[in-house]
Amino acid sequence: MKIEVDTEVCCAAGMCALTAPDVFDQDESDGTVMLLEPAPAAQHHAAAREAAELCPSGAITVTDSE
Repeated sequence: MKIEVDTEVCCAAGMCALTAPDVFDQDESDGTVMLLEPAPAAQHHAAAREAAELCPSGAITVTDSE
């Protein structure tokens, strides 16, 4: 799994950090998404996918590694 975030698109809702706190955080200055783990361990895949689905601005992209 590979994760990318677009901080320019992020609306700072914080759903990512609440849903997958081991993978995402929020910048303290403006609340935008911070990617902690661009290639998270398998145990975090489901939460990362859910965070991407819940993101209201579509700032998170999840792709499967081959």
